[in-house]
Amino acid sequence: MLKVDNIEVLYQGSILVLRGVSLEVPDGQIITILGANGAGKTTTLRAISGLLKPEEGEVSDGSIEFDGQRVENSSPEFTVKLGIVQVMEGRRSFEHLTVEENLLVGSALRKDMSGIKSDLEMVYGYFPRLKELRRNVIGWCSGGEQQMTVIGRGMMSHPKLMLLDEPSLGLSPTLVLQIFDIVRKINTEMKIGMLLVEQNALAALNMAEYGYVMENGRVVLDGPSPKLIDNEDVKEFYLGLTEIGKRSYRDAKHYKRRKRWLA
Repeated sequence: MLKVDNIEVLYQGSILVLRGVSLEVPDGQIITILGANGAGKTTTLRAISGLLKPEEGEVSDGSIEFDGQRVENSSPEFTVKLGIVQVMEGRRSFEHLTVEENLLVGSALRKDMSGIKSDLEMVYGYFPRLKELRRNVIGWCSGGEQQMTVIGRGMMSHPKLMLLDEPSLGLSPTLVLQIFDIVRKINTEMKIGMLLVEQNALAALNMAEYGYVMENGRVVLDGPSPKLIDNEDVKEFYLGLTEIGKRSYRDAKHYKRRKRWLA
């Protein structure tokens, strides 16, 4: 479905952020991108969804294909119409609107009123709590309820591929499990492909079929999720584990990345 081939991304015409990134999302699969802050994960999502331009960014080299069409440097409206939707980090809800109004924003480019109404009920089926809150102003809702809403808003555009940027950010462990269970269910039942950026590496790898590890704007490691979970570098730097047991992220960050990652 999605093929990113050796792309470079420049900001303001001179700041090189991505340095030859390649990845694929097969039809209907969940793929994850791991990496530390600043590795280029969010920029990769924005390059795919067309959200680079507001920040003076552009794909300066390489190509991005979705269902056989080139989409690099396209507008967000064009990519949404093709079936790509990005659920951004930090929830980004319209705080003065109700939950239902936020959901309907996701259908802004659609004209099929009966389909919109049907999809709204479908979203409420996955997120029953949102139906209870549909007339509430979302700014007064909890973080978990807002996260459910923005995922539901993405579903209202009738996507083929969802780009999820840190969906667990700021949520309690119980809510993280709940959100991930629903995402997995959406993927399985609706056959929507998912490209997931997530700091909770173990949860992401347990949900995804395949993963990519990014460092300094490059993909330095990739493979099936079980293989990455067993990889010693991934264990040490992203799962907080070493040969002698658990280690905190604060301790792990003082270790240098092993040079073979960049070989």
